[in-house]
Amino acid sequence: MNRTKKLWEKLQQQNRKALIPYFTVGYPSLHLALPIMHGLVDAGADIIEVGAPFSEPMAEGPIIQAAMESAIHQGVTLRQTLAVVTEFRKANQETPVVVMGYLNPIEYMGYEAFAKAAHASQIDAVIIVDLPVEESEGLRKALAQFDIAIIFLVSPTTTVKRMQLIAEYGQGFLYYVSLKGVTGSSQLNTQIVEEGIEKLRKITQLPIVVGFGIKTAEAAQEVAEFADGVVIGSALVSDLQAVSQDVKELPSSALNRIREIRKVMG
Repeated sequence: MNRTKKLWEKLQQQNRKALIPYFTVGYPSLHLALPIMHGLVDAGADIIEVGAPFSEPMAEGPIIQAAMESAIHQGVTLRQTLAVVTEFRKANQETPVVVMGYLNPIEYMGYEAFAKAAHASQIDAVIIVDLPVEESEGLRKALAQFDIAIIFLVSPTTTVKRMQLIAEYGQGFLYYVSLKGVTGSSQLNTQIVEEGIEKLRKITQLPIVVGFGIKTAEAAQEVAEFADGVVIGSALVSDLQAVSQDVKELPSSALNRIREIRKVMG
């Protein structure tokens, strides 16, 4: 069984919500990617979302854009992102890993080649930000051979009809974008998010996690009251900015936010 499915069953039994931190592989440096992943698990992460660097990250705000640009300048690629997950799996076979990225590098690699490489690295799911569900059949079929899920995004502007289509083909969980802006935006309105999730729950039985704009333990706790999990992205990447590329180990303080959020989420 896919690790993600096992995790949701475990969380449901324990009446807990998923904490899903995101970071960009290669930021602040490639050699810190593996310590970051293990550090996130120690800090309380249930799922790790690893960002594959891309030159035109249309959904990202300035913090993650800068992180991706830095990673690209270091030569970090999609294959290197998968290689980091491969190394992570040597010590951790339990924590689900989701690769979040964009379609162009996958198209360049080819769907079948990407699916085989993703399987070899033992990732559990992908989020392809710019892949519409209507055009996802080819990649879905390639990944389905290896039980790798495609997770789709739902936004506040998504129509009910399109929600139904996304729910039909969605796997693993659905990612609800909490606002109309890019990652890291600050206009989080939890009441509007809750209303959107209530609408979505009438359509799907899949777990629903919320991302974009959640920065504090208080916000995470509030969202976790009605969502199945929260994603912490730009805030964590911002914390990692303080880490020098010269250090060989990840400073414990860089993950304090994740520990604090885990504490209030239970």
